Amino acid sequence: MGIESAFIDFPLLETDRLLLREIHLRDAPHMYSYFSKGEVTKYYNLEPFTSEKQAEDLIHRFHQRYSERKQIRWAITLRENDQLIGTCGFHAIEEKHYKAEIGYELHPSFWAKGIMTEAIEAVIHYGFDHMLLNRIEAFYDPRNGSSGRVLEKNGFVFEGILKKRYLKKGEFVDAAIAAVLKENIR
Repeated sequence: MGIESAFIDFPLLETDRLLLREIHLRDAPHMYSYFSKGEVTKYYNLEPFTSEKQAEDLIHRFHQRYSERKQIRWAITLRENDQLIGTCGFHAIEEKHYKAEIGYELHPSFWAKGIMTEAIEAVIHYGFDHMLLNRIEAFYDPRNGSSGRVLEKNGFVFEGILKKRYLKKGEFVDAAIAAVLKENIR
């Protein structure tokens, strides 16, 4: 096993309430339904989607980056209906250093229900147990307290603020960095 094992067959992850599976083009309408909301894109470097084609294009980028072994992004679905409600996964994968960056988003109708905490837990366990990662990092806008809290619930430790790290929507913004190490996971 190792990082390369994640890129042989797309892994299916299961939790008590969720199925994390490969994202398909049929998910584009559901992805559009939340990426078209300003509260979802507020901390992203993109404007709210104005067409379903933007969701299709994003799904194509996820597939392309997966085929290049640069990213693995799961569709987050509820077990009972297999409908996309968000995504979570690794990007900026550095095989040589056994590390990756995690990213995620969720439809606002499902915020504050523990869903993202549950999804991230499954993804980081997959990263440590199957991809043999040693470190998982997360960069997030320090004004996004919800993101920081969901990471903390999954064992991520705040490491600092990188001043004016990103140019986002025409403005230089800070980035908080948090990480979890394999040796510290419970």
